[in-house]
Amino acid sequence: MKDTALTLNNAINDFLSHRAADVNWDNDAPETKWTTKEIIGHLIDSAQINLQRFVRCTYEEGFKLIYFQEEWVQAQHYRIADTENLLKLWELINRQIVRVLENYPPERIHIKCDNGRHGPSFNTVAFLAEDYVAHMQHHLNQLH
Repeated sequence: MKDTALTLNNAINDFLSHRAADVNWDNDAPETKWTTKEIIGHLIDSAQINLQRFVRCTYEEGFKLIYFQEEWVQAQHYRIADTENLLKLWELINRQIVRVLENYPPERIHIKCDNGRHGPSFNTVAFLAEDYVAHMQHHLNQLH
């Protein structure tokens, strides 16, 4: 988990130091597509859900915690949010995930929880952490 935490930390630092300033944060998009602010908002939502999974898996297993991404983005009105506030929230929640992953109990990395929206889908914490970082990097690469 320490390697995953390091990869996440490096991705945060790289985006904030080298890429965030060049992103068009005020782009328009049709209602069926996410704006850049909504993509960051989606990453904030994903971070919140995954942080809960990581923390809960330190003391329980087999629980179900799913994420309705479209509904969350719509309900939080990211299109009209302040860009600086979004970036700070994204950074802080991800720094918290880094701290949790850096100190994750080794005996708990294979604990599973159910994150399946349309049926059971049990995944280990180790898988969820690696998948979370890959998912974040995918979306960061969409931002221009």
